[in-house]
Amino acid sequence: MSASNDRKIDNIEFNVSDIARSKAFYGSAFGWTFVDYGPTYTEFSDGRLTGGLTTGEAVRPGGPLVILYADDLAETRSRLIAAGATISRETFAFPGGRRFHFIDPDGYELAVWSASEPHD
Repeated sequence: MSASNDRKIDNIEFNVSDIARSKAFYGSAFGWTFVDYGPTYTEFSDGRLTGGLTTGEAVRPGGPLVILYADDLAETRSRLIAAGATISRETFAFPGGRRFHFIDPDGYELAVWSASEPHD
């Protein structure tokens, strides 16, 4: 990741109940293409933005999970807490990096990820 991605929206993740069904739906409706990363995750591309479809968590009505990128995950976590965010899921590792989830003042859940080594 380059510094130009720091603290910008980097990914949108949909928690779905059936990846094959979701791939068929979005592929048919919008022409999205897909790259599978195991049985519980596939990356989608709409030609401009990439995101993910996952069965790794419960379906959350109300919208997809917006994921921001941070060069320094621990520093960004501290900045969010200082700004009034609540951490809803502590930092965890996944193939390709680490991330945590937070709740903003209006109750929206977002996530921040980093490909860097853990600092927290």
